[in-house]
Amino acid sequence: MGKINKAYLLLGSNIEPRLDFITKAVSMIESELCKVLGLSSVYESKPWGFESDTKFLNCVVFIESELTAKNLLKNILKIEKSMGRTRNEGGYASRNIDIDILYFNNETIELADLIIPHPRLHERRFTLVPLVEIAPYFEHPVLKKTNSALLDYCDDPSEVIPFKAMQEI
Repeated sequence: MGKINKAYLLLGSNIEPRLDFITKAVSMIESELCKVLGLSSVYESKPWGFESDTKFLNCVVFIESELTAKNLLKNILKIEKSMGRTRNEGGYASRNIDIDILYFNNETIELADLIIPHPRLHERRFTLVPLVEIAPYFEHPVLKKTNSALLDYCDDPSEVIPFKAMQEI
């Protein structure tokens, strides 16, 4: 048996049916990759970094896995692709599913295709609000602040509104 790793993932969708894409991704993560230890509620917010008529739904999933961070990323990309995700190299765009690794244990990883902790998580309310719901006291390994403190000091003025508790889905 390999090392048990714990990670926080951010799931997002702004293409209808948004909630169906989120719930299907959670289901696929659990059935194909790892054990889900915790789920935040689903939150709604305006797109960050680009314009779109459709708001995003986001939630955070806390997982446990024997996969390395690199293999976790590889498998997440497979799930996104199987759900019809197409990547836009030109920057932010609407998407049916987006899965980001926010934290992996309390490690810092800097590879060409993977940076952990996620380099912009502390700048985004849509990431911090669901993260604080399930891991308020987890400390960012680089910034040395808890998720709650990061949210308190976040300059992002975006409104992040509870959409639905995952237990209701």
